[in-house]
Amino acid sequence: MTLDLSADVVALTRALVDLPSESGAEGPLADAVEAALTALPHLTVERLGNTVVARTDLGRAERVIIAGHLDTVPAAGNLPSREQDGRVYGLGACDMKGGVAVALRLAAQLAAPVRDITYVFYECEEVEGERNGLHQVATHRPGLLAGDFAILMEPSDAGVEAGCQGVLEAEITVRGIRAHTARAWMGVNAAHRAAAVLQRLADHTPERVLIDGLEYREGLSAVAVRAGVAGNVVPDECVITVNARFAPHRSPREAKEYVRGLFPPEEYDEFTVTDVAPGALPGLDRPAVASLVEHLGVTPRPKLGWTDVARFTALGIPALNLGPGDPSLAHTAGEYVPVEQLRSCERQLGEWLGAEGA
Repeated sequence: MTLDLSADVVALTRALVDLPSESGAEGPLADAVEAALTALPHLTVERLGNTVVARTDLGRAERVIIAGHLDTVPAAGNLPSREQDGRVYGLGACDMKGGVAVALRLAAQLAAPVRDITYVFYECEEVEGERNGLHQVATHRPGLLAGDFAILMEPSDAGVEAGCQGVLEAEITVRGIRAHTARAWMGVNAAHRAAAVLQRLADHTPERVLIDGLEYREGLSAVAVRAGVAGNVVPDECVITVNARFAPHRSPREAKEYVRGLFPPEEYDEFTVTDVAPGALPGLDRPAVASLVEHLGVTPRPKLGWTDVARFTALGIPALNLGPGDPSLAHTAGEYVPVEQLRSCERQLGEWLGAEGA
């Protein structure tokens, strides 16, 4: 398939949606993106796996990274695309082929931007982190991600969602003594002992943390409880899986200590962190970030959730989420992106990045 980057952003969004690219199968779309960008003489294009990186090299004082993932979750009867009532419907329209279309249009139009730009169209965002295209570039070619500021084209209703929460998952294990249920008094029921842990989770009031004027709401939830081996056996082990969303002022180590510290040691036997990802500070005090926010004329919101802005923050690059589409529609069968937001994102980012002689 050939992508026409001179096409209207709505037509380009539909073309992207109509080229399936479920995680791990982005090859044909990456081929089309690479070919379209390679044809633009003002860009230097490189490819790593199914991730395509294109850069201007004009010696500008600042370099902005504009990133968007090519992959989608599996289809849910939402292909091909359709346009109706000012919306483009279809798999990935919101998350995030609308944002990718905006970025591709900018790459084609801005031959002489006032800021150098690195465009990153990457694979495997919707699956485990080791496969993530940004992770692969940062690991094997970190120089390609050098920049002063990054914009992740995640759906944000065309507004600014700054930073993101960190996420931690842990297993809290409570042990007992196995016995026959007919003689339950001879054992110790681990599920009953776990009630204290569950009650603490139910009673916990998550903190609200103010950073750069944005309120990040933390969260702590039991998301799974496992106990028992048979209907006539007193369970000797109960494992509670806990999901914590923490404000980006906490490091992963601090988040682990904070969550563990909520439970008195006599109430459990083992606390194991199974996964943790750092959050991202909003960085609204950085000049480039402040400049973009002022140009857009919007009030920034905190990102409640985790996105790849955290990867840029780990590299020392402030980043924010800015893209067309309502994030609550991501991964739904009826996802769509508003036409007006596609056009406004393209126009406003184009104005901010500028185009000398255009």
